[in-house]
Amino acid sequence: MRRLSIAAILAALSLFGIASSSAAAAPSVLDPNLTVHAVVSGLAQPTSMAFLGPNDFLVLEKSTGKVQRVTNGAVTSTVLDLAVNNASERGLLGIALHPNFPMNRSVYLFWTCSAPPPPIPFFPTATRCSTTPELGADTANILAVPLLGNRVDRFLWNGSTLTFDRNLIMLRAFQNDGAPIPPGQGDAAQPARGNHDGGIITFGPDGKLYILMGDNGRRGQLQNLVDGPTAPGVADDQFGGPEPDDAHLTGVTLRLNDDGSTPSDNPFFAAGAAIGGEAGANIRKIFSYGIRNSFGMAFDPISGNLWNEQNGDDSFTELNRVEPGENAGWVQIMGPVGRLAQYKAIETSNAVDPVTGTPYSGLQQDRWSPTNIADTPQEALSRLFMLPGAHYSDPEFSWKFEIAPAGVGFLNSRALGPQYRGDLFVGAARTFLENGFLWRFNLTGNRRKIAVDDPRLEDRVADNNNKFDITESETLLFGRDFGIATDLETGPNGNLFVVSLDQGAVYEIVHR
Repeated sequence: MRRLSIAAILAALSLFGIASSSAAAAPSVLDPNLTVHAVVSGLAQPTSMAFLGPNDFLVLEKSTGKVQRVTNGAVTSTVLDLAVNNASERGLLGIALHPNFPMNRSVYLFWTCSAPPPPIPFFPTATRCSTTPELGADTANILAVPLLGNRVDRFLWNGSTLTFDRNLIMLRAFQNDGAPIPPGQGDAAQPARGNHDGGIITFGPDGKLYILMGDNGRRGQLQNLVDGPTAPGVADDQFGGPEPDDAHLTGVTLRLNDDGSTPSDNPFFAAGAAIGGEAGANIRKIFSYGIRNSFGMAFDPISGNLWNEQNGDDSFTELNRVEPGENAGWVQIMGPVGRLAQYKAIETSNAVDPVTGTPYSGLQQDRWSPTNIADTPQEALSRLFMLPGAHYSDPEFSWKFEIAPAGVGFLNSRALGPQYRGDLFVGAARTFLENGFLWRFNLTGNRRKIAVDDPRLEDRVADNNNKFDITESETLLFGRDFGIATDLETGPNGNLFVVSLDQGAVYEIVHR
């Protein structure tokens, strides 16, 4: 194993889901007319929140599996305590209230359940958790999870507690790709992981539930490898693939009815029906695919368009306006396809990361080397796995080197000033170098593009110098020292609320 510096260890700990204590500096914003205060603190790695009413909200704790109720700035009760696997980026991750809440009392949660650790480390002890969620004790054992350990469940709110109603879907969680089968994939040194789970859920203006699931380290058709990571006829991993069966439905945005059934107007509904079987049924659920990972997804309250951020490996963080049927391009493309040569050069350079001291290379998973990245945009586009009706589109904004964003949210009010209404705010997934920044993006009049005033950003790419460097995006900076900001929401009072995972707090940005 490589020797890691103290800086490298701290940087690794500050990844989303494995947070260390961040700097003591209090969060602040650049606008002197605005100020920040903590609404509640002392939470255990909070991930997301949902308002029940003024001064009354639910907030999720990633590591404990608890749904906490916060009223008038204090935790007043634990309304649910799930038994979560909280290793790496797993745990209690996403919450969404039904659009007709509180008339419809449904509350939806994305979380990772647990299972006994397996005696053979490459094969979990269960395919799924029990349908009814287990409560109580949590685990950080990275192998103590079923194959399909990520799940979305519907609970019912009775005014004081949440009770289980039904499971909507179970998704891949187990990752230990160093198995001896299938042979010859070059994964022998690959460690067990628990990341790229996505975990964001939200209802759209169409009343449908949108679920963002990361690639979970898969290398199959939904990661634009038509024949998998090695050769035709060779499985993606020890559980099959590369077709998107239940164990390989990853790197996607799913669109479901509020009961978990599949809407017939989904972009690939007909394509999935034609394919048939388990993979075909899953394809019918897909709204978009070709996604590496994301910690942020939100609907524009003005246009109704869906936006997300997508995390690169060492290169090309993205902000995307997500259209129905989009293939976002991963693993063949990250960032604008016209910058493909830079994507390949960075990921194969072995240049040293200034924070961790490790080289840029690998795309995290061993079984598809970055040396396989295409040499021309035309070649990359020709390799994409295109379902009938799919289309590729460039991101609306990128950083050349990964800047590690996290939660995203639109401000749906004028409470902070009319100039902020409808703006897109983006939090940080790391606290080193970028220092827990908060970004602000203004959209063009038609709400389809990022508006910029800085001539350096006319190409909608910030050509920063290395990972976590903010060069060329200084004019987009809105605030500092918010830590790992995993959720941004407009409150009933119109103010902007920011959930900070590593600081264990929810902050409110208000007009002075």
